[in-house]
Amino acid sequence: MKNVHFNFSKSLSRRSFLKGAGAAMALPWLEAMTPAFASSAAYQAPRRFVAVTLALGLHGPNLEPVGTGRNYKPSLYLSSVKDLLGDLTIVTGSSHPGVSGGHQAEGSILSAAPYSRNASFKNSVSLDQHLAKYQGHHTRFPSLVLDINGTTSASYTESGSMIPAEESPSQVFNQLFIEDTAEEKARQVERLKQGRSIMDVVAADAKRVERKLGAGDREKMDQYFTSVRNFEKRLGDAQDWALRAKPKVGMEPPVDIDNRDAIIDRKKLMLDVMFLALQTDSTRFITIHLNGEGGAVPLEGVDEGYHSLSHHGRDEEKLEQLSLVETELVRKWGGFVRDLKGAEESNGTMLDTTSVLMTSNLGNASSHDNRNLPVILAGGGFKHGQHLAFDKSNNYPLPNLYLSILRRHGLEADRFATSTGEMTGLEMV
Repeated sequence: MKNVHFNFSKSLSRRSFLKGAGAAMALPWLEAMTPAFASSAAYQAPRRFVAVTLALGLHGPNLEPVGTGRNYKPSLYLSSVKDLLGDLTIVTGSSHPGVSGGHQAEGSILSAAPYSRNASFKNSVSLDQHLAKYQGHHTRFPSLVLDINGTTSASYTESGSMIPAEESPSQVFNQLFIEDTAEEKARQVERLKQGRSIMDVVAADAKRVERKLGAGDREKMDQYFTSVRNFEKRLGDAQDWALRAKPKVGMEPPVDIDNRDAIIDRKKLMLDVMFLALQTDSTRFITIHLNGEGGAVPLEGVDEGYHSLSHHGRDEEKLEQLSLVETELVRKWGGFVRDLKGAEESNGTMLDTTSVLMTSNLGNASSHDNRNLPVILAGGGFKHGQHLAFDKSNNYPLPNLYLSILRRHGLEADRFATSTGEMTGLEMV
């Protein structure tokens, strides 16, 4: 690229661009973006969390390693990402306490909320949305909630409502990187201004009422005012983002794959967009879900639907086809992890500051078992290269891993859902 000049003796803006020949490309995090007067500790690369959730799990015998600790033998699926084993922790013998119900426990994948078919279930906040609540304001999009084949997600609000997912890579790309017209920006800002004026009215009315209240009610009103101010701040932040230019990237806008059975290629396309979203710091929290719908995956040797294969009943022919599908799912996940590992930023790579989790609500899809869940964790600044093997008969609480991730992000949480502490054996670098 010609005619590109930077004075690296001075710090660069986090949103600096390379410009030339009428084009512009956003820069990833660079050392030069740290102000010369600031300590390196004060300007660390951002921490991120990505969850790849699978509605049909992964076949245990093909995933679980032989041996424990750091001297294990890779399984069939892990052999497809052999170069990444030093960056991964594989967890077996874990699940969410109190969660049952087979497929219906899909909503508890990231919330760990106890679920039973016989109970009146109300979900709780998912791990990604809990992180986004406290740290999502730093980016244009507090979080991205995605699906490969539909609008189902594992992301839930604090009130227990599922956040519908976006399944179109081209739509996600447009939201992230295609600039809105001046008219669209003006309409968006006006909508935000109207929202803020409504909050002003509510706050004024509430303040007049407050003078007539007792001490206990005044305390409740104070909490209400705090919520109002926080909401106004979020609206103000949103208005600020609406006026800022979106980052430009070198990738051409993706073309959506119409074949809904092509889950491998559809997943790869979305993962590519996800990587750009993280690299441009457009968001720091992403979930992508793969439900169990669709017909035969277009892979050589596969002629039956993915859902049907997962309910194999130990049929050897179905298991062989299922292994072909799931090997490719793990391989594509590994490609995303590899991209993060290859992207350098302040004091390391993007993988060092990005926790990438792959898990499910089913440990055995064929028997609808919600125990012994598949769990692979990459990156995030943890000491990896190990197999943490817990008791398959008396499962270890998986929410402990979620608490470890929260604390790695600097959140001083005492617990998450049914956690009993941080995950045993998982240490920070």
